[in-house]
Amino acid sequence: MSKALSIFDTTLRDGTQGEGISLSADDKLKIAKKLDQLGVHYIEGGIPGSNNKDIEFFKRVQELKLQAKITAFGSTRRKDSLAEHDANLKRMIESGVQAATLVGKSWDFHVHTALQTTLEENLAMIYDSIAYLKRQGLEVIFDAEHFFDGYKNNPEYALSVMAKAEAAGADWLVMCDTNGGTMPHEVHDIVSVLAGRVTNSRLGIHTHNDCELAVANSLSAVRAGAEQIQGTMNGYGERCGNANLCSIIPNLQLKLGYQVLEEDQLKQLTNTARYISEIANVYMPVNQPYVGTAAFAHKGGIHVSAILRDSRTYEHVAPETVGNRQRVLVSELAGQSNVLSKAQEMGIAFDPENENTREVIAKIKDLEHQGYQFEGADASLELLLRQANGDLKELFVFESFKMLVEKSAGKPVISEAFVKLNIDGNSIYTAAEGNGPVNALDNALRKALITYYPALQEIHLSDYKVRVLDDKDATASKVRVLIESRNYENSWSTVGVSGNVIEASWEALVDSLRYALIGQTKREDYTEIPSAGRGLVNH
Repeated sequence: MSKALSIFDTTLRDGTQGEGISLSADDKLKIAKKLDQLGVHYIEGGIPGSNNKDIEFFKRVQELKLQAKITAFGSTRRKDSLAEHDANLKRMIESGVQAATLVGKSWDFHVHTALQTTLEENLAMIYDSIAYLKRQGLEVIFDAEHFFDGYKNNPEYALSVMAKAEAAGADWLVMCDTNGGTMPHEVHDIVSVLAGRVTNSRLGIHTHNDCELAVANSLSAVRAGAEQIQGTMNGYGERCGNANLCSIIPNLQLKLGYQVLEEDQLKQLTNTARYISEIANVYMPVNQPYVGTAAFAHKGGIHVSAILRDSRTYEHVAPETVGNRQRVLVSELAGQSNVLSKAQEMGIAFDPENENTREVIAKIKDLEHQGYQFEGADASLELLLRQANGDLKELFVFESFKMLVEKSAGKPVISEAFVKLNIDGNSIYTAAEGNGPVNALDNALRKALITYYPALQEIHLSDYKVRVLDDKDATASKVRVLIESRNYENSWSTVGVSGNVIEASWEALVDSLRYALIGQTKREDYTEIPSAGRGLVNH
């Protein structure tokens, strides 16, 4: 195993500069705790004194007693002033952190244009600021902003910046690809040059993803001598984002043989990535490497047949090493292997020699052709497989539903649903209002069932999506509705398709409640609620 590396997480600072990301002080504290459990070595908390959230974070984070080093971010002293009088530097010291990240200019163009000062004064600003923080007992991480652009424009000056920072006592010299435009071979070559000149400080890398090369550039830098890797979880950050630690960490450890995290910590990677995505309220791409829900998902029948024999046939690492799991998708591309794998995953005894297996595959292909998509609706798929296997019977008989939507001048829209069911020979007729027709329909359906199935009180809809399947028919187009539901312990997704959005929503709603009920007790004791319109039963 090669030498240990340090992971520097800047999700709470650089990551929050990404569009649509805003974290409260409580959010930042939760994420810091999660990152510490993952095992990152540095957590950059923000800029002390810049806003009330960061002030509160630095005050409260001390109470968590984390193993990771909390760092504060700031810039070098102002030109033509003293470091001892710089308010920014003082706030970094007063924040109570163990380490300070100090950003300085290393591109002569920026020194002249942004700072509007001389190259000599910029060197003095860097030296004075680092030396002052070191005298206060802080570990200093010097982020050389635009280092690669600066080196390509004026290599002598860019190197002199790093030499001055090292002379001042900087513990880390971090090379920043701030504009994200450097190529991996350039990163390797430039880092190699600096690595040959540095004697006391250690090297780090900080890349941005504007050319979608942030991960590749980080790995190139490590191979050339960098020992600290800065990045964010899920690649959050300004413009196109920062280097994604969710890819960098497993690539370093599983592919390149570096010691980054403990084995048990690496298994927390997927959970950590998804947890932070939820806290940040940012959609996480399903195809994100290593931690995405589709990272180890298999759809083609030939692929599935092979992975059932040996997962190495179509998986570059075992998903469990990063806390993810293998998934088999069932779609129009599915073969018998897909269906058998999903049935096994769901605990359904499915005989591959049974005619039902071939029939359910044909049913799935036909439904997918109609617009159903079971990849994101495992609950609907499980109901379909259980019925094909004879596991489900009838819970109630659906008779009808009606909708009333009324809009009067100067008044809000009123939506009311009327549902008629037959349960155990009893005719049940209910009506309910809601915030829109789908919500009204959901309320009416629950109202009809709740007396017989009180467990439904624990269920609520957590997400609702509508997608137009073919826009050539304009408002008459067929739509697909995906509904996510959850209770105190689990979440599940169901699907409905129709040329009428209300009917499609009804299908997904009914499946959601069917699935919830069979999960409340022994599955063999529960029976099927017929779906409206999918052809599973005759009404």
